[in-house]
Amino acid sequence: MCGIFGCISKDVKVAPVIRAALKRLEYRGYDSVGVATLHEGGIHIKKDQGKIDEVHRLYNLDDLPGNVGIGHTRWATHGAPYQANAHPHIDCLGEIAVVHNGIIENFSELKAELESSGHKFRSKTDTEVIPHLIEDNLKKGLGLVEATLEALKRLRGSYAIAVISSREPDKIVCARMESPLVLGLGENAVYCASDIPAFLPLTNRAVVIENGELVILRADGYEIRSIEDWKQIIREPEIIEWTAEMAEKQGYPHFMLKEIHEQPRCLTNTLRLQDQYLDLMATFLDRAGEVFLVAAGTSYHACLAASYMFSELAYLATHPVIASEFIEQEGMAVNINSTILAVSQSGETADTLSAVDYARNRAATILGLTNVVGSTLTRISRVYIIQQSGPEIGVAATKTFTSQLSVLAQLALRVAKIRGKVGHKQIEEIEEKIRRIPEIVEETIRENEDRAKKIARKYKDKPVFFFLGRGISTATAMEGRLKLMEITYIPSIAYPAGESKHGPISLIEPGFPVVFVCPMDETRKMIIGNIMEMKARGAMILSVIEKGDEEIKKLSDDYFEVPGNLPKVLTPIAFVVPLQLMAYYIAVEKGLNPDKPRNLAKSVTVK
Repeated sequence: MCGIFGCISKDVKVAPVIRAALKRLEYRGYDSVGVATLHEGGIHIKKDQGKIDEVHRLYNLDDLPGNVGIGHTRWATHGAPYQANAHPHIDCLGEIAVVHNGIIENFSELKAELESSGHKFRSKTDTEVIPHLIEDNLKKGLGLVEATLEALKRLRGSYAIAVISSREPDKIVCARMESPLVLGLGENAVYCASDIPAFLPLTNRAVVIENGELVILRADGYEIRSIEDWKQIIREPEIIEWTAEMAEKQGYPHFMLKEIHEQPRCLTNTLRLQDQYLDLMATFLDRAGEVFLVAAGTSYHACLAASYMFSELAYLATHPVIASEFIEQEGMAVNINSTILAVSQSGETADTLSAVDYARNRAATILGLTNVVGSTLTRISRVYIIQQSGPEIGVAATKTFTSQLSVLAQLALRVAKIRGKVGHKQIEEIEEKIRRIPEIVEETIRENEDRAKKIARKYKDKPVFFFLGRGISTATAMEGRLKLMEITYIPSIAYPAGESKHGPISLIEPGFPVVFVCPMDETRKMIIGNIMEMKARGAMILSVIEKGDEEIKKLSDDYFEVPGNLPKVLTPIAFVVPLQLMAYYIAVEKGLNPDKPRNLAKSVTVK
């Protein structure tokens, strides 16, 4: 997730406007920044790695000349955060500049084709194919708008782009497919941006651009066209009443809630991972003598769920280990035949890196799953995958967890294909469900949010919670417990439900809330037995069930319903979402700030 901004003004130098707008978008990405302007027949660019203020101190971004320009603040997905990979990107002749938010799925094929015809690439990004495609179309005699349109028709994936060209310095061409894009209409300028906060101090008149639309911006207005059939679209601006703080959160009261709602889009992005990286990592996992899944906190729960996925689908035994315990628990057993799959949202988690360093010194193979290109984990991994969830501002992980689960499920399927242990029909069914996961999660949020608010009001004063699940749902229960404990400060306990009789059940008394995670898998009958045991002792039963499970619904005091009829290996991705919502709304009911829980940090960089 990156931030783009464009500005075309009648009479104002735009570089300071662009820098200020990018600063307001910095929550969308902050590993590099760049600005390009048009002036006297040429494109002027300043860009580098680093946060906006750091790059501005080095280069004075405000000094760029011209009344037309575009800018970008980056969260890397292709190519590490180096100067060459910072946006804007240009064509071979330096006549076109492009900024882009999104993922171009077919960039490898396009790049190979362009290179074979003589184009020279300066970066490792997927974005750079766009200016080169436009360049080719300009050489055919097309104008900038038509050249951009034809380039867009060749792209697969998601994008919000803004394009300028020294050949036609009176316009900005922008377009949207899945990544957000909105226009701002000022008195003497027109703006395009990833989010409303970018231009809110300048104007509150906004036009939201929809998927499959191209926009031509001029200093005196805008024109919207359909990419598919070039029909003109008339859309009047709306007045935005948000405060600047509300706009930064897209109208949500907290980043955590915004990020819960972003999960369908993030999950869609995980489905656009490059096949070669997934296949390469799957090959290493298949050949490993033993596999350790090493992580901390929420990422450990993703690893715990993944251990069930690899076992169920690929017949591959993996060992999930809490990073801070890895050296003591497994250290002496690690050797050249060991493979470590380290999972860390930041790629800088101290405990995880310490475990990885130890394993490297014992000649183990290191694989990495992280959210940050250029992080330490990406630099020391033999192969790494970026989970594509974008920056997460809320301290309590939500979208990073479900994104990690999606990537790990895809890896388990790839290993299963290599090993041939699962039938083609079953693999096809699971692949079809993975493709539907974004819409299933979106439906889960939509159908459970009001219920979460009511449950939060009912349960907010409970002094302690139990979370129970069986099989892969144990990981879901543990993550649900962690979310509640992190942001509401309510003591919470999570166990495999089969262990509840071995001690924890002694705490149960009338009114004690017990949360059960209950997908319709082979553990369901046993879970019903556990529910009955708790009810017999007066517990209040709160269940996360599949839609249509009337039996458990009748046994429950309250429930969340998840649609989709998911294979059990995918259930944690959807079943955790109502528990995220419940935790969030209980925190709000208690008057707490869920974005900044006490004593916690987003990235734990000390052991």
